[in-house]
Amino acid sequence: MSITVITDAPRREAVQSQGVERQTLLEAYRDTRAQTERLCAPLEIEDFVIQTSPDVSPAKWHLAHTTWFFETFLLSSFVPAYRPVREEYRYLFNSYYQAVGPRHARPQRGFISRPTVKEIFTYRAEIDQRMPDLLNSIPEAKWGDVAALTTLGIHHEQQHQELLLTDLKHNFWTNPLKPAYRTSAEGAEQSAGAAGIMGWIPFAGGVHAVGHHGSGFCFDNELPQHRVYLEDFELADRLVTNGEYLEFMDAGGYREPKYWLSDGWDWVQREMISAPLHWTDERGSWHVFTLDGLKELNPSEPVCHVSYYEAEAYAAWRSRRLPTEAEWEVAALTVEQSRAQGNLLESSALHPLPMSHPSGAVGPFQMFGDVWEWTNSAYLPYPGYKAAPGALGEYNGKFMSGQMVLKGGSCATPREHIRASYRNFFQPDKRWQFTGIRLAADL
Repeated sequence: MSITVITDAPRREAVQSQGVERQTLLEAYRDTRAQTERLCAPLEIEDFVIQTSPDVSPAKWHLAHTTWFFETFLLSSFVPAYRPVREEYRYLFNSYYQAVGPRHARPQRGFISRPTVKEIFTYRAEIDQRMPDLLNSIPEAKWGDVAALTTLGIHHEQQHQELLLTDLKHNFWTNPLKPAYRTSAEGAEQSAGAAGIMGWIPFAGGVHAVGHHGSGFCFDNELPQHRVYLEDFELADRLVTNGEYLEFMDAGGYREPKYWLSDGWDWVQREMISAPLHWTDERGSWHVFTLDGLKELNPSEPVCHVSYYEAEAYAAWRSRRLPTEAEWEVAALTVEQSRAQGNLLESSALHPLPMSHPSGAVGPFQMFGDVWEWTNSAYLPYPGYKAAPGALGEYNGKFMSGQMVLKGGSCATPREHIRASYRNFFQPDKRWQFTGIRLAADL
C-alpha cells in the first residue's frame, strides 16, 4: 500500500508547530492516547460495541480507527518493510480515505463483534510501542514530515475524543433505561440562577482578516488567511438558553412553516421533530438526557442538540439571524484570553453550563466551549485553498459541499484543540453533537 504524505513546506505548516522537539511530540502523543482510554474507563464491555445511528460509531471503532491512522500514515509509510498488526484492520478501520482502499460501511460498524474489545486495546498497545521508535530514530531529513503527520494524528484523535463522548451519549439515550455514562457528576456545579437579559455587542464592519495565522497547528481548511468585507453587525453576548428556546416551542414554532427553510420544514414533518434531541416530556415536565443521566431541564443552560434548521428557524422567530462564519471569528478574536478557555472537555462538566459573568467584564461570552455554534455560512474552501496531496487531501476538502460551518467548540472539545479559526462542519439536519445557537443582527 502506498500512502502519499505531505511534503511541501507551505502545506506542512498546516499540521505542525515549527521546530517541535522529538520528546515534546512524544509526550503529546502519549498524553493524547492516554486521555482517549481514560474516557473509556467508565464503560462496560457491552458499551463498546453498539451503534444506534448511522452518524454514530461504536466506542471500539473510535479506539481502533485512531490507531489505524498512526499505523497507516506513519508506521506503514516510514518504517522500512513494515508489516501491519493485522491486514484486515486496513479495511475494517478506514473511515473515508478512498486513496487508501476499500472500507467497511459506516452504518454497519456496530455489526462487528470481532475483533474483540480486548484485541483492540492490544492493537493500541502495539502501535503505542512502535511509535516512539519511529519518532526517536527517524533521520532529520524526514523528521519534518513525521512530525507534521504525528501532530495531525494527535489532533485527529482529539476530534475522536469528542465524537466518542457524543456517540456514547446517543447510545445511552437510545437505551430505554437511560443509563448514565458515569456514576456521579465530576464537573462543575450547575447554577440554577437566571441567565439574565440577552445583551448585544456591536462590531464595526470593514475589511477583516480571517483564517489561521501564525506558526501553531491548524487544519488545512483554516488556510489561507484572507480578507473579507463585513457590514456593521451586532452579536448576542451569550448563547440562547433552554428557557428561551422553550418560548419558541410554546409559541408553536415547530408547527409554523413560515419560520423554516423549505428543506427544514420538510425535515420537521418527515422526522416528526418537536423538540431538541435528548429532550423528553416526563409527565408534563421537560427533562434532558446528559452523560450523567436524565435530569430536569435547567432553563438557564444553553440550548443544545439542535440542528441548523432549528437554529435558523429560532433566529427567524426572534427576527434575528445566525452570524456568518467571518462575523463569529472577528468577534471571537476580541475575547480576552482568560475567557477564551470556556467550558471545554477539561472542565469535566460534559454538559453546557449557564453563563457566568466575570466581575466587570463585558461580552461576548461563551464563545468557546459549552456548545458548537451554528453559523449561516456554507462550508466552502477559502480563496486560494488547496487540499494536501495524496490520501490526506481527503481529510477536509472532500466535504466542502452541502454542509454548514460551526464555531467555538463544545463541552466535549479538548481545550488545546480549539481556536478562533477552527472550522467544524455538519449537514444542516445533524444534531447529535453538542450544537447550539448564538444570534446576530445587522446594524
